[in-house]
Amino acid sequence: MIRVGLAGVGFMGWIHYLAYQRSSSARLVAFASRDAGKRGGDWSSIRGNFGPPGEQIDVSGMRVYEQVEQLLADPEIDVIDICLPPHCHVDVAIAALQAGKHVFCEKPLALTPEAGRQILAQANASGRCVMVAQVLPYMGPYRYALEGVQQGRWGRPLGGHFKRLISPPDWIPDFYEMNRVGGPMIDLHVHDAHFIDLVFGRPKSVVASGPTHGSAARLAQMLYRFADPSIGVTAACGVVEQPGRPFTHGFELHCQQATLQFELSVLSDRVETMPLKVLHQDGRVEWPQLPEADDVAAFQQEIEDMARSVQTGKIEPRLDGQRASDAIAACHAVQRSVLSGGREVQID
Repeated sequence: MIRVGLAGVGFMGWIHYLAYQRSSSARLVAFASRDAGKRGGDWSSIRGNFGPPGEQIDVSGMRVYEQVEQLLADPEIDVIDICLPPHCHVDVAIAALQAGKHVFCEKPLALTPEAGRQILAQANASGRCVMVAQVLPYMGPYRYALEGVQQGRWGRPLGGHFKRLISPPDWIPDFYEMNRVGGPMIDLHVHDAHFIDLVFGRPKSVVASGPTHGSAARLAQMLYRFADPSIGVTAACGVVEQPGRPFTHGFELHCQQATLQFELSVLSDRVETMPLKVLHQDGRVEWPQLPEADDVAAFQQEIEDMARSVQTGKIEPRLDGQRASDAIAACHAVQRSVLSGGREVQID
């Protein structure tokens, strides 16, 4: 059983906590929080944009620390699960690796590709694993599409369109600060950039345009280019000013022998879903029956893969730190393209 220490008890820390309660291979044995109430087990103030609200939890079976440094010094912890604000990820990840711990980090791994590379260099020097919780490829429609591509079920992927849009995130006051949260590209598009890399491989450049908010791209329409010019991938990401649709995401994926479509929109008065469907060359429309899953199921699955990665020393590709760092580089290229007025930018 892999023993985990949780750094950060906010919304994502709460979701990870719920996932550990279901895990058969990883156990949450400790956590750190500067909040005295949370150290006592009162997590009822936690709220998020999905999943259940926080509750009173039993902390009697866990070691509880006020400082992250105390958590890192605990000799009975194998993995540090980082669910702190994004600007804290790099320092805590590097310190955890130096302390001999494996790292499981909520996305984004870092706010810049350079910082991501620093974490990976420390992991290599320490002989420890860095895994990033980019949960999207564990979610039903995305997982189905990725597994089908990897199995060659519909032939080679040719291109597609990916979207991820929200209404103004007023609950995150520093959302547009590049050195705190990273703005919409780092906070939101990193999911799709990572998924695009999994499906098509690493893009070489991007062209993007759209409005800005201070020094951050607010809304971007983008075209990714690959070494293979026959691949065409577009994406849309960012913040729209109308609050009636707090969140939407989806994709249309084109393969040689089929097209897959999916979209989910959370509206102020309802949730609308265009269920996953597969359009075949012979005119058939297939409606895949996905396994029933709640808001925590995908996080449990990635935690099982995290534990297996630590046990075997072979990191599951969906959790790979290098790919997560590459996704950050893609997001920064989008950002630079928007701020330059739409010129093509190479992805470093």
